[in-house]
Amino acid sequence: MSESRPSSARVVVGVSGSPGSLAALVLGAAEARRRRAALWPVLAWEPPGGELPSRRPVGGSVLIEEWERLAGERLCTALDDVLGPGGAGVPTRALLARGVPGAVLVRIADREDDVLVVGAGRRGRLHRTLWPSVGRYCLAHAACPVLAVPPSPLQAALADAHRRNVWRLRLDTGRMARDFESVPPDA
Repeated sequence: MSESRPSSARVVVGVSGSPGSLAALVLGAAEARRRRAALWPVLAWEPPGGELPSRRPVGGSVLIEEWERLAGERLCTALDDVLGPGGAGVPTRALLARGVPGAVLVRIADREDDVLVVGAGRRGRLHRTLWPSVGRYCLAHAACPVLAVPPSPLQAALADAHRRNVWRLRLDTGRMARDFESVPPDA
């Protein structure tokens, strides 16, 4: 019986640190094990405010280095949180790439035997208008199969609870401030 060799296939996973991208990383690692493929988690990042601030003659390169360092920390945190210290149990090559996330992921997952895994979060109309969807871009432009991972129902429940609690905290803060003001100072 011949020994099966790992294929040159890759499972490229878009990682941003969001709950949706962490779910995509979990499924991407499982898919890499199933296919005996290499896992390529990719964090694509852009300088805040676009490329213009990075072109400043004074301090531009320092800012770029710091933003890249922060992106690297975010990628390492996501990998540690999802895969743990032992890794995914498959060959893994984590990448930081500077650029627009959708275009970067499509450029990296350029082989026919690749699989691209992205999180597909719930988004309202306003959010879709202002911020283009990485998942939609990848589905439209990738040359390989794309696995779009829907968000967990728990994620929506958590977001709803957070919105309710933030509203309550604001109300409580105002009430506490009024109560505090009504107490006479000690003489």
